[in-house]
Amino acid sequence: MVSVVIVEDEQRIRELVARVLAEKGYEVRGASTALDGLQTIVGFAPDLVILDMGLPDLDGAELLKMIRAVTSVPVIVATARSDERDVITTLEAGADDYLIKPFSVEQLVARVGAVLRRTAPAPSPGRVLSVGGLVVDPVSREASVDGRPLRLSPKEFDLLAYLAGRAGEVVTKREILAEVWREPYGGSEKTVDVHLSWLRRKLGESAADSRYLHTVFGVGVKLTEPPA
Repeated sequence: MVSVVIVEDEQRIRELVARVLAEKGYEVRGASTALDGLQTIVGFAPDLVILDMGLPDLDGAELLKMIRAVTSVPVIVATARSDERDVITTLEAGADDYLIKPFSVEQLVARVGAVLRRTAPAPSPGRVLSVGGLVVDPVSREASVDGRPLRLSPKEFDLLAYLAGRAGEVVTKREILAEVWREPYGGSEKTVDVHLSWLRRKLGESAADSRYLHTVFGVGVKLTEPPA
C-alpha cells in the first residue's frame, strides 16, 4: 500500500485530506508540527509527503531542507504562499510540486497520483535475486525474508535490489548515490544511512546485530548471506 505523510497544522484540512486519501486506498499519517513531521517521515518512511509551509514551530522551508538531508521522498508543498519567488525557491529547494491554497481535495489527489507516477522507478528486468533467506524479484518489485513479505518504499526496494545484485561486495555510499539515487556528484550520504537503517529494521536486524547488511567502516556496506 502506498503511504503518505501529511504535515499540516490546521486540523480540519489535515483530517479532510487524510480521509479522502484513505478512501482512495492510501495509508496516511498526519503531523501538526515540523518536529513531529520529521520524526514521522524518518520513522514511517512514506512514499510521499504533503507539506504545509506555515507550521507553528518551524517554517516549512526549513523542514523541507531537513527532509532532503535524509531522504529523497517526493514532497508536494501545499500552502497559502502564492508569491512567484516562493514557488520558484521552494521547487529549487527540492519540492516536487507546489499547490496554492485554497485548493480542492480532488486536485490534491490528482497531484499525488501524478507525482507518484513521475517519481516511480521504471521496472528493472532481471533475474530473481536470492541471498540466504532473502529473495528479491526486480520484475515484480517484491521482496521477502525467510518467507515473510517485506513492505518497502520504492527507494528502499531499489537499494535492497542493488545491494542484493552485488551480494558479497563492499559498495561505497557514493556508488549507491550514483546508481540508486542517480546523484553521482551530489546528494547526502546521510540519505543512504537513513535508508539502510530503515532496511535493517524491516529485515529484523540492527547495525549492532547484523545478519544481511554489514557496515565496513570507512569504506561502505555489503550484503551477505547470514552464517548458518
